[in-house]
Amino acid sequence: MSTIDPTARVEDGAVIGEGTSIGPYCIIGPHVVIGKNCRLTSHVSVTGHTSIGDDCVISPFAALGGAPQDLSYRGEPTRLQIGSGCTIREGVTMNVGTVKGGGLTRVGDRGFFMNNSHVGHDCMVGNDAIFATSATLGGHCEIGDFVYIGGLSAVHQFTRVGSQVMIGGVCGVRGDIIPFGLANGQYAVLEGLNIIGMKRRKFTRERLATVRAFYQKLFHGPGVFAERLAAVQGLASEDPAIAEILAFIEGGKHRPLCLPAGDNSRH
Repeated sequence: MSTIDPTARVEDGAVIGEGTSIGPYCIIGPHVVIGKNCRLTSHVSVTGHTSIGDDCVISPFAALGGAPQDLSYRGEPTRLQIGSGCTIREGVTMNVGTVKGGGLTRVGDRGFFMNNSHVGHDCMVGNDAIFATSATLGGHCEIGDFVYIGGLSAVHQFTRVGSQVMIGGVCGVRGDIIPFGLANGQYAVLEGLNIIGMKRRKFTRERLATVRAFYQKLFHGPGVFAERLAAVQGLASEDPAIAEILAFIEGGKHRPLCLPAGDNSRH
């Protein structure tokens, strides 16, 4: 059975899953659904049309489901959806979506969100993401699976970050980062591939060599970027990671691509 501390306020209409504990001084709104076996330690605020999956642990002063920080918002019943197995530490904020952005902010399973990190309105965050202390997403960002965002880094609104990317600390991310990329710097630049992450995902030595060779041709070969991109299109069949990178580049909409330092090629 669920347990609710006498000092907590759970409004009529909220759904609390079996085995979930609501600690002291938590506030749960009337449109909130919390899954099974979650633990809200104390002083957690969950409002708006927010759903939280099973087995999540949420620390004090997290504020989930608040209004989007967008001047166009007029109180519409937009949503925040958080997956299962997430760890949400002290002071984390995640906002519901906006009508113009599709009405949904979504966070995947098994995310680890360190203190004071932020997921803005209409963001889509994949599974197994790690946000270090004060990592911040502007609105409408798309974050792939197994992404690590370093402490005090901020991702500009409408930016895409591919799967298995590592972003260093204190970075301003203004461009889309290719899957498997490693980005660093005050204004993030592409420094190479996230080899450590790829090894953790069981890339063989042969696969690493293939993707590395592709990366060198695309980002460090002769000519401007557009020419190099056209020249490597035929390599998509050599490895699924290459195909994923090329598809990601093709799918760009709002932001330029994050490139290595010194490469100002048009693309």
